Order: sequence, then structure tokens, then C-alpha cells
Amino acid sequence: MTLISNSLDPITVEVVRNKLEGIANEMQQTLLRSSFSPIVKEGLDASASLFTLRGETLAQAIAIPIHLATLIPAIARILSVYPLSTMSEGDVYIMNDPYLGGTHLPDIALVQPIFAGGRPVAISATMTHHQDMGGMSPGSIPTTATEIFQEGLRIPPLKFRDKGVYNETLVAMIRQNVRIPDTVMGDLNAQLAACNVGARRITELSESFGHDQTLAIFEDLLDRSEVLTRAALKTVPDGTYRYVDFSDNDGIELDKNIRFEVAVTVKDGTFHCDFTGSSPQVKGPFNCVPSGSLAAACYAVRAITDPNIPTNAGCFRPITLELPKGSIVNPVEPAPVNSRTATIKRITGCILGALKDVLPDRVPADNCGELLAVMFGGRYSDGRAFVTGELIAGGSGAGKSSDGVDVIETDVTNCMNLPAEAMEMETPIRVNRLALRQDSGGAGRQRGGLGVVKEYEILDGDVSFTHRGERHFFAPQGAHGGAEAAFAHSVILRGDGAQEVIPSKQMTTLHKGDRVVVETAGGGGNGPASERPRSAVLADIDDGKISREKALTSYRLDVAETA
Repeated sequence: MTLISNSLDPITVEVVRNKLEGIANEMQQTLLRSSFSPIVKEGLDASASLFTLRGETLAQAIAIPIHLATLIPAIARILSVYPLSTMSEGDVYIMNDPYLGGTHLPDIALVQPIFAGGRPVAISATMTHHQDMGGMSPGSIPTTATEIFQEGLRIPPLKFRDKGVYNETLVAMIRQNVRIPDTVMGDLNAQLAACNVGARRITELSESFGHDQTLAIFEDLLDRSEVLTRAALKTVPDGTYRYVDFSDNDGIELDKNIRFEVAVTVKDGTFHCDFTGSSPQVKGPFNCVPSGSLAAACYAVRAITDPNIPTNAGCFRPITLELPKGSIVNPVEPAPVNSRTATIKRITGCILGALKDVLPDRVPADNCGELLAVMFGGRYSDGRAFVTGELIAGGSGAGKSSDGVDVIETDVTNCMNLPAEAMEMETPIRVNRLALRQDSGGAGRQRGGLGVVKEYEILDGDVSFTHRGERHFFAPQGAHGGAEAAFAHSVILRGDGAQEVIPSKQMTTLHKGDRVVVETAGGGGNGPASERPRSAVLADIDDGKISREKALTSYRLDVAETA
């Protein structure tokens, strides 16, 4: 940390700070509106950010915390391979390899140095979850992968454009290895457009304030956020706080759960997470490279500190991690990692869970802890390939003074549920049902948010299907006497009448007339259910959020009250 400069006008610094956040959000809107795939243009699974010349976060769009934090090691790797002194205006770099700083293969980082008056001033970057990156299953998140080579195309740090000219060899390589090349390239070009927007706006900013003053303001902003974050962490009582949770299985050994253990030490403005005691790396693709644990810790620090602190690298400087080599949080190559989102959510939940008792006003009960991914792939009758999928939310945990939110992305994920029309336009699939899942939220003085019920029907042909679920065997826990939420549950209803319960993860083929019904978990309750106002329980019954049976058993209402 450097000393905050006293020579900079604080009003000017604040104007620039807001301008930077506006640029990042303009990049984000360009990215979403220009993309081809439904998972981006409807599901919003993409992110944009600005970085300093040292690769430190300068400003972030309102987007996906996983992306925004995992861009940090991705840019660090690119800068190590391509030093800033070798970069030219119009250069754009690309990478997705998890073992080189990425996160998983569908998440591709595009990074562009920004020049003003021939001098570098900043870096713009985007990350998009691409609908397909090849590999053994459509959608590139095979739950049965046993090594990263089965998961898709690995891209080390490479030039995507050299002084404005595309690397046509690389473009041809990408197109040849994915199932929907036009969609993938369309989304990559949307990333490029967003980076260009960032470059233009930062160039204009530098020209307004001058190169040297612009860089000085950037440094000042980071230092200010560090000072404010350390001060906020000092309001947390010093100590080491522990939490343990489990994931269902690794997609290969379906009867073997995965243990996550964290010790969070808060001391004198620092934040240290030690994952000693977590499971060794697993056979299936639920391993998480260090960038994912970093994303979880960055999110947790922002969640428990003042939301008015500008989010940049200064907020993350107090964070340190202990990630045992060869564990679920730091696997050894070539362990598969494509389903790391489920793991990052469990890591995040553990970090926050460790702080539930010491920060009851800031940390709610456990959220659903899952981002159910379903992927469909096949061919239309004319032979054209399709790949589409969605990320389905559950309920959030109840706070000390508020109910949980129904069907909402929580913690490090921040996408949107895919509209039924978007799915039906892209595939021979019909969405028959979409509803809140009654009784899925944990009972409590404040009730946990509800999960969702969604039903898909295959209308034509054979369709490859991937189900990446969680919380089928380990329920989200309540807080301060609140009850746990309902387990997740999914089933395949075959056209011949057979039923197949999905054991959290499954890859299979669906046929015409088959239906899939998914039910996501809710959030935990907060406080004893006996303290919930009777009027609130009756309102939940009227709204269909809880059943009369639930009111009788969990909230102790008598029969006359529920009549």
C-alpha cells in the first residue's frame, strides 16, 4: 500500500471513480446486447471489468463475481507471457486454461491494452461463458469427465488480434473444435466490442485529465478502497471462525460426498481463509483451481464490509488464502474442473457461514447453495446442431429481519433464469411448467426463500442431456434457530411411463415425449419458527408459499387458524 496522495482534488477523484464504474457498466451492456447465445443475452452469463497496467482491478460492471475475480489471475498470466512493453495498440489477448489462471474452459477471457497518445493507460477485459467449447458433451460441462482434456478446447495466453488484425489460425482452430462455431465467434466478437468500448472511453478520460494525473487517480482510488476495507474489517471481532459443509458427490462416485472446511481468521484488518481439512481432489469435474477460491473470498469481503466502498483491487489486498495442494480447492493438473461453479458456491457459503454467529446482522442463513445447470444438445431435422442450457436458481437464506428471496441467484453467481420462450426458440423443447416450489424455504421467524419447479418436454429427436445439481443430499442450514431448507430434487419422466430420479448429477439421452422435472432447494430460515407472526404464516398460506400441513407442523398453528 502506498500513501494516499494529498495533491489530488477529492471531487475530481470521485468524478473519475463514478466515470470508471459507468464505463465498466457500458462495456457490460454492449457485451450482453451484442452476444448471440441465450445463456448470455438472456441469462447474462458474462462480465466486463477495467484493470490498471499492473493488472489490478480498477472498476467492475454489475455482473458475475466469479468472472470479475477470476479475471485477476488471468490477466496476471497474460502480462507474464506478454509484458506490457511488447503490447501495441489494437492488440487483444485470449485465454481460458484453468491451470494458467482461468476458471473453466467455457469461460473465455478477452483482454485489451488501452493506449492514449501512444502510451498505455489501462486494460479492458471481458469474460463470457460460451455455450460450447467442445469436449465430450454438448455445453462442455460433462459431469463424468475424469481429466481436463475431455472438457473442451484449452487456450493458453495467445493473441486474438495483432494490431487490429485477427489471428485467423486461432479463429480456425476454435471454429473447428466447437459444435456451434457461429455462436461462439459471435459471442467472442461481442466481447471484443465491449473491450473496444472500454478502450475508447478510457482514452477520452486520459485525454481530459492527462496521462500522469489519470494514472495517479487510479492509484489513489485503489489505496482509498484498501484503507476503507481494512477499517471495515477491524469492526469484525478478531478471531478464527470455522464452518463445514458438504457437496453431494463428484459426478463419478455418486455415493461419496465432498467435504469443505474453512477457518476464517479476521485480525487487525486482514482476512485469511484456510481450507485445511477439505477433501482431497476428486475424480470428477468438481475440483476448483485457486482462482475460484479467490473469487469466493473477494465476494465475502465485499459482502461483510461497507457497500459504499468503491470495488477495486484495494478491497482485495487484505485477503490471503491457504489452499492445500492436491485438495478440492487446489487440484493437480490434469484434474477435471468444468463444474467448479458448484464448488465455488460451496466455498463461498462456508466462508460466510463461518461468520454467521459473529456477524448476525450482515450474514443471513445459508442460501440454496446451488446453481443448477441443465444442458441440452442435438440436431434439428435439417442436420443443424443446437446446444443450449440454463442456470437455475433457488432461494436465498433469510436475514435477521427479512425473509429470504424466492428464486434468485445468490453470492458469487448473478445470472438470470432463462425465459421459456428463449429455450423454445432455440431447441425442440417445450417448457411445460415454471412455478415457485411450495414449502422449500426453511421455517423460521424469517422464512427462507423458495426454490423453483421447472418442467421440460422433448418434442422431437434424441437430445443429449446434462444435469449438474447440488443440495440433493445436504440441505441448506438455517441460522439462530431457523430450520434447514428443502433438498433439491429432479426426475426424468420417460415417455413409456418409467421414472428415473437424478442423483444430483447425470448425463443421459432424452427422447421424444420424455420430460424432466427439476426442483431447486430453498434458503434456510432465520430465528425460531415459533416467533414468526401468525399473520405472516397465514399470508404465506394464502400466497401458496407454504402448505397448511407445513403451517401445522413447522409453525405450530392449530387447525382452526388454517381453516
